Amino acid sequence: MAEKKNSFLKGALILTVAGFVVKLLGAVYRIPLALMIKDEGMGLYQMAYPIYATLLSISTSGLPTAISKMVAEDVAIGRYKNAYRTFRVSVAVLASVGLVLTLALITTAEVLSVKVLGNPKAVYPILSIAPAIFFVSIMSSFRGFFQGLQDMTPSAVSQVAEQLGRVVAVFVLATWLLPRGVEYAAAGAAFGPVVGALAGLGILLVIYAKKKNEILINMYKDPAKTLENPFHIIYRLFAFAIPITLGGLIIPAMNLADAAIVNRRLQYAGFTVKKATELYGQLTGMAAPLINLPAIVTIALSASLVPAISEAVALRDMRLAALRAETGVRISIIFGLPAAAGMFVLSTPISVLLYKNPDAGIPLAVLSWGVIFLSLNQTTTGILQGVGKTLIPVRNLMMGAFAKVAINYALTGIPSVNIKGAALGTVVGYMIASLLNFGAVIRYTGLVIDINHLILKPAVATTLMGIGVYFTYDKLVNMGFGRNMVTLAAVASGAVIYVVFLVLIGGVRRGDLEMLPGGRRVIAVLSKFGAFRR
Repeated sequence: MAEKKNSFLKGALILTVAGFVVKLLGAVYRIPLALMIKDEGMGLYQMAYPIYATLLSISTSGLPTAISKMVAEDVAIGRYKNAYRTFRVSVAVLASVGLVLTLALITTAEVLSVKVLGNPKAVYPILSIAPAIFFVSIMSSFRGFFQGLQDMTPSAVSQVAEQLGRVVAVFVLATWLLPRGVEYAAAGAAFGPVVGALAGLGILLVIYAKKKNEILINMYKDPAKTLENPFHIIYRLFAFAIPITLGGLIIPAMNLADAAIVNRRLQYAGFTVKKATELYGQLTGMAAPLINLPAIVTIALSASLVPAISEAVALRDMRLAALRAETGVRISIIFGLPAAAGMFVLSTPISVLLYKNPDAGIPLAVLSWGVIFLSLNQTTTGILQGVGKTLIPVRNLMMGAFAKVAINYALTGIPSVNIKGAALGTVVGYMIASLLNFGAVIRYTGLVIDINHLILKPAVATTLMGIGVYFTYDKLVNMGFGRNMVTLAAVASGAVIYVVFLVLIGGVRRGDLEMLPGGRRVIAVLSKFGAFRR
């Protein structure tokens, strides 16, 4: 339990770097996998995944966050022994919950594939992915403990190890099983998370063994004679975790609703079962992973914000809590706006580059705008959890989910709209949830909104970037360069244009950079160009 705590932004940066590495490794298998098992195979894989994610959320969405918050609060006031007891109790709780859910998924796999998903072939990937729930649950207890100590490195390293194990297993098993049929190849891919979870858990156990002496030394400094009753710890864990778990269940439930509704509504619109599955695969297996890529930053930021704001609240420093909340919201907008605009402008070229499938650009063009609201929702949820308002994000996300399901059902069944309706439903769902969350953050943290700095300046830089990307792509294509190379060049130019204009118009403050590792060196360089003259 390190005495020297890193800033929450440094922790977020560590998790962000790990997240990008994880996504990069994910592309190693997802793109060849899509080419190998085609749209139908990706559809089968994505049908199993929402069920797995829904059950996994029960054991991993709320409890690790509760562990992180409770450990951070104890450490902030010197209760090291109680923090360690909380961790030990949580390992037992998560292992038990994970085992029960794994067995439940295995025993209901056939019913789910036939009755819920409407495709008997989905039973194979469901059975393959089920054991991952148990191992990921245990792994999550270790991650929550280390994050509560505001040490994000173990979580980051385990994420990379987990994804590396997944990549190897998916690629090897899908290739080996493909000759037996696309459903078996999808099952092989679905077993990847099991291998990945074992790899990630193994790394965490090694790190924990190395850090255990440091943990025990800090425990000996704690003079406490009596500790919290384990049953009371369990009560507090679940009291805090249940609302978060309900919130964590909503997104997988939304995806599960997509798996049940979208496929059938597409068939109602006149598409064959095979074509409906292909369209669903384009949306969930190709377009959706791309909008989740920019959210790596805000996922990491949210994980870092919970213990950081919990610490500020425990110390009764609401000014610090508001400052951290404002920084988190601003960063989510700074990253979300250009990512959404870039994917909208280059939706088809990106789909051709990654999947050799221009049709995937159709849902991506609509879904891209969800990046803004997904990023804001993740950040504001972390802030509200940090101040103890765990039910508010659940309520808001549920309202968004209802809107999403209604839009999906109404629009996907229209032949001319088809899969675009499901993409639009997702965007509207996240928009409703994020804006309601934002209002709650203002109310409970005292966050003061600077519209000019928070929204207008990033929006101006984003608009200029979008124009630059469009003309860069169009000009280079007309000059005869290869489209894939031009797409990469357009993405790179967009990043440069956005950063340059954001700095020039004052969208990044000196204080923002000072909180980042190496920020002072960046300030020194930018100051030479007059970036911070006022």
